[in-house]
Amino acid sequence: MFPARRIQQGFSPGTHSAVITDKQGTGMSLSGRKQALWTALALVAGVGVSWLLLVGKPAPQPEAPARLPPPAVDVIAVEPAARAIAVTTQGTVEPLHMVSLVSQVAGRVEAISPGFADGGFFRAGDELLRIEDADFNLAIVRARSQVAAAEQRLAEERGRARQARREWRDLGTVEANALFLREPQIAAAEAALEGARADLRAAELDLERTRISLPFNGRISTRHVGVGQYLAPGAVVAEAYATDVVQVRLPLTDRQVTLLDLPLTYAGEQESAAPPVAVTLEARFGSRQWQWQGSIVRTNASIDVDSRVVYAVAEVRDPFAREPGSQRPPLAPGLFVHATIEGRSMPQVSVLPRSALRNDDSVLVVDARERTRLVAVQVLQGDTRQVWVQGLQRGDRVIVHQAPNVTAGAQVSAREVSSVAEVEY
Repeated sequence: MFPARRIQQGFSPGTHSAVITDKQGTGMSLSGRKQALWTALALVAGVGVSWLLLVGKPAPQPEAPARLPPPAVDVIAVEPAARAIAVTTQGTVEPLHMVSLVSQVAGRVEAISPGFADGGFFRAGDELLRIEDADFNLAIVRARSQVAAAEQRLAEERGRARQARREWRDLGTVEANALFLREPQIAAAEAALEGARADLRAAELDLERTRISLPFNGRISTRHVGVGQYLAPGAVVAEAYATDVVQVRLPLTDRQVTLLDLPLTYAGEQESAAPPVAVTLEARFGSRQWQWQGSIVRTNASIDVDSRVVYAVAEVRDPFAREPGSQRPPLAPGLFVHATIEGRSMPQVSVLPRSALRNDDSVLVVDARERTRLVAVQVLQGDTRQVWVQGLQRGDRVIVHQAPNVTAGAQVSAREVSSVAEVEY
């Protein structure tokens, strides 16, 4: 199995050694084998000692986590007070009085006034359109002749009645009957005269109606006819509206209604004598913002079934009057406006930044121990920057920004902000 080995001994001067050789003649001295054996034992011992040291070393104790400082938050100290909260809404300007101008008689349009045009202005009583009146003048002549004939017949019947009364007295003392005294004939003649006079008055009215006018100052919005056009009775010749006042229907939610002193009335009551609620209308015209002052005069009779809002009606007087020293445009129908309505005074109202309000209408308040607590509030009104609420006490410190790691009961470090205007959005 193993190659046979043989021991060769040799001697040299001063030394001797034994060499183990195999059949191929290779060999290792005994001293070299001992040295290799001791080296291997040393390596094994070193590895064992190292393993014992690692196994016997105690496990390191985990370090306690560093204590984080409480999150810093900005707070504002509220000062509840009685405040009048303005309500903002919007609407479109409309005419208060708008009419369709209708021809009451038939005829050809003979003339129109310069103001009878789309956008034209007119004064109360101005003749806007005239219909050819020759036929109506002839009708008056005929009606007058009928009146004269009826007057003649009545006079004749009254004369015959006087003659009959004298003849009856000459015949005896028995009372005469009504037919003999021609009383029915007189009544018929009187009725015929009244009818003739009515026909004359109707003819005169028809003549007056050939001149079309309106009883108010206004403006033509749309004209439908021109000179030479034939009109039938009932034909619409134009649409016009009064320029002395315009209105704006302003939608209000039930929450907004509670903030206002609106002119609401109940069945059997007259309208309230309270002063009207002031409203400021604002609109952009060109590159500038313009304002008009008006008042809330009434509310609609019902709640809108689609939007569930109440419409308050604001009126503005003299919307087309020129403001001295100003280039403000007229408040024309169709203009879209933003409205700010003066509200009534509400008690214990606090003003907060919009960012302080949570989705569930609550805020986080920091107490004296620098811990937070949740407080529900009643939101009265708000805009993009701030809200008006009730439900807070004087001195409450409200967190002005919502932090995801700050909840009710959390320890915080509060930094006070002096005013709502100082809050960064």
